[in-house]
Amino acid sequence: MKLVTYLKDGQDHLAMCIENVLYDMDSIHPELPTSIAMFLNYWDDYFPIAQNALERIKSGLKSNVYTTAMEDATILAPVPYPTSCRDAYAFRQHVEAARRNRGLEMIPEFDQFPVFYFTNHSCIQGPGDVVCMPDHLKQLDFELEAAIVICKAGKNIAAAEADEYVGGLMIMNDISARTLQMEEMRLNLGPAKGKDFATVTGPMLVTLDELETFEVACPENHTGKSWNLDMTCSVNGVRISKGNLKDMAWTFAEIIERCSYGVQLFAGDIIGSGTVGTGCFLELNGTGKLSDPNYEQQWLKEGDVVEMEIEGLGKLTNTIVKDESDFSILDLKKL
Repeated sequence: MKLVTYLKDGQDHLAMCIENVLYDMDSIHPELPTSIAMFLNYWDDYFPIAQNALERIKSGLKSNVYTTAMEDATILAPVPYPTSCRDAYAFRQHVEAARRNRGLEMIPEFDQFPVFYFTNHSCIQGPGDVVCMPDHLKQLDFELEAAIVICKAGKNIAAAEADEYVGGLMIMNDISARTLQMEEMRLNLGPAKGKDFATVTGPMLVTLDELETFEVACPENHTGKSWNLDMTCSVNGVRISKGNLKDMAWTFAEIIERCSYGVQLFAGDIIGSGTVGTGCFLELNGTGKLSDPNYEQQWLKEGDVVEMEIEGLGKLTNTIVKDESDFSILDLKKL
């Protein structure tokens, strides 16, 4: 099932996407909700009803169903108001390259436990414009990721059971202002201001039953589902990044186990995978400089169009837009 949240009569509205047509949830069955938040909070009740409705529609039973062509709709983030947003660090290739480019050895703790940080869940957005302040545009970067959405509450969730808590997968672009990020992380804190202004998800949340044919064995001595899904990112039509979701060294199940230790996870929580190998300019620039001191670094600029695509999860497109304000917090530094 492909779940889409779009703008209808000024409100976020939940729909099911079938062959690029949106079918309003509440019109395909009177018991289904109009919001993804309600759907996630009562997942075990609503999901079977929605599955039956999906089969009826595929069989041609579409009477009295409200539909909209996806291309004509204003698509929002699949979960526009998440209860929290965490982002992990699960791709070894990205971590190794980032450390190598800084002259550092691979950190052994990477193989001991999965790590994550909290980002601003109030700045989740979907396809469309990403509005940036002047300081954001100083070394502005994308990060090609996938993310899961939690579909039922739980605490101290064992990795062996954690996939039962996953409502689905979606594309995630962890937009990053590297100048701000690198300055604050010198204080051994953050990332905060470098990443709190826009995290993009979408265009749809794809449930795990849709992805069964892509399932592969997870890494040896690990636990949880893994998917063979190609991941790409293009900027202004030029492919920049290519990876695969199966290359996650830590599974989402294991990340959930870590996140839920002593803490309640809630339906609607988002958890990102971290950046896939080659999945950001920071890594690519460092690798380029390492092999060629004259390598010309690339960063996102005003007007750039960023397109991310993950097999089975759709395409997420955003345009970088400069805010009208010229206010700079970098100019406020005391020294």
